[in-house]
Amino acid sequence: MAAAFTAAATTGCRMKRHVTFRLIGILTLMLCLLLPAQAQALFGAITAADEIEMGKKFDETIRKQMGFVDDPEIILYVKSVVDRVAAQLPPQPYPIRSAVVANNSMNAFAIPGGYIYIFTGLILGVDNEAELAAVISHELGHVTQHHVARRMEQMKYINIASITGMVAGVLLGASGSGGNTSNLGQALSMGAVAGGQSAFLMYTRQNENEADNVGLSYLTRAGYNPKAMPMTFEIMNRQRWFMSGDNIPSYLSTHPGLTERIDYLNERIRHMPASVLARDFEHDKFMRIQTILRARMSSPETALAYYDSKPKDKQTCLDKAGRGIALDRLKRQQPAAQAFADALACGPDDPLVLREAGMFYFNQGDMNKAAPILQKAAILNPRDAMSMFFTSRIMAERKDYAGAISLMRRVMKMVPEDAEVRFHLGRMLGESGDIFGAHVQLAYSFHYGRDDQKARYHMDKAKSLVSNPQQQKDFDDLQHAMGGGKGPGGKGGPGGDKNGKSGGPGGGSGGNAPSFQFSFGRG
Repeated sequence: MAAAFTAAATTGCRMKRHVTFRLIGILTLMLCLLLPAQAQALFGAITAADEIEMGKKFDETIRKQMGFVDDPEIILYVKSVVDRVAAQLPPQPYPIRSAVVANNSMNAFAIPGGYIYIFTGLILGVDNEAELAAVISHELGHVTQHHVARRMEQMKYINIASITGMVAGVLLGASGSGGNTSNLGQALSMGAVAGGQSAFLMYTRQNENEADNVGLSYLTRAGYNPKAMPMTFEIMNRQRWFMSGDNIPSYLSTHPGLTERIDYLNERIRHMPASVLARDFEHDKFMRIQTILRARMSSPETALAYYDSKPKDKQTCLDKAGRGIALDRLKRQQPAAQAFADALACGPDDPLVLREAGMFYFNQGDMNKAAPILQKAAILNPRDAMSMFFTSRIMAERKDYAGAISLMRRVMKMVPEDAEVRFHLGRMLGESGDIFGAHVQLAYSFHYGRDDQKARYHMDKAKSLVSNPQQQKDFDDLQHAMGGGKGPGGKGGPGGDKNGKSGGPGGGSGGNAPSFQFSFGRG
């Protein structure tokens, strides 16, 4: 939890340099898992069970390779928007699952089996919740129309190298131009399959029209203003979102014909009732989430310039906190402290302002100042796992192990696969004298942090300490999770020191505590 916001902000920049080759690796591994081992595979009718299996394996694989946002405030918000749209879908053979990718590309994509991925760059790039919901509605249109599965059914005999090249070509921008990524994607796609066969893994104009048609219906039935869909596409069209260098491709590169589709959508919307067209675009909750993402995920210089350019009489209390976050990231602690003081004076009862200020004071080592602020944040927002996480750590620093462990277990129930929560719970249990419980939680921590060797070490230690039926049950649950569960690739990765400072993505400042990809701030 603790190191994640900083790690993710850095990851969002570094990922741009490495994501091309990571995605090729992801897709190669995914397809090796999905396809038969024979040199050639024959695709017939793809069933719902096939889609579920495909989606599950892709999700497991991509989570091992890409950074994901794990801050519950952001996750729950995005999930609420996805769920609101998904409630309007016809019955599906699988639930709709959402995740937020910590990457500043303005992008989103859905895969078979009901998985949808929203990039932080999309949240930063649109202006309100209705526009975010519009992209989600369109992507869910691809899911309900089974576009990827249909294209796969149309394929003849293909080998693993060919389909890997085609899918990589799609995700890397095979139809784009002007950048290294798009050129590489095009080379992969054209080199892997002759002729137009690569088009089977691109969204066709017909696919796009279908997704627009049903997506607009989902968006409208969910209570959003339908004008948000063409407005969002106009934003993308204006910006073009083709990035040079080794970046994830633009949304436009895999979703063709945007200009014509905007015209169609506007014509359809023109005939809707005036009451529907007068709906609010829903800014309030969205702007709060966007503010936190801007402060954490944009470069600190860009974020600070944004807040400094905003007239003071237009700045919200959360803007003031966002400015403090940016200054803190720039290691300008004194003006950061003043910014957080201003934010608290402006919004003394805003739980998100309180959370961010409390985290700042925690990182500064001022536990006496951090504790009451974080406690108040948790009271005002009982679902705020982050505030409870830091409060628990303060209690442990003060040797109140019973209270700290109880509170951290509550956090664990909210984010059960969070490596850093498990790590700190294990450390608290060990310091309180529960050595068996400590090894169990550390085994979970390193398991979810993708460190098999250390996870097995702590599991073996726990096994040697089993002495009663409850401990045997706890060990059996651990063994099941590590042997028959999801496997490594849950939340987290190495990084972070004992004070929660980030060691950077992919490596800690000593390798003691696994770090979240984004979840529980910088504390």
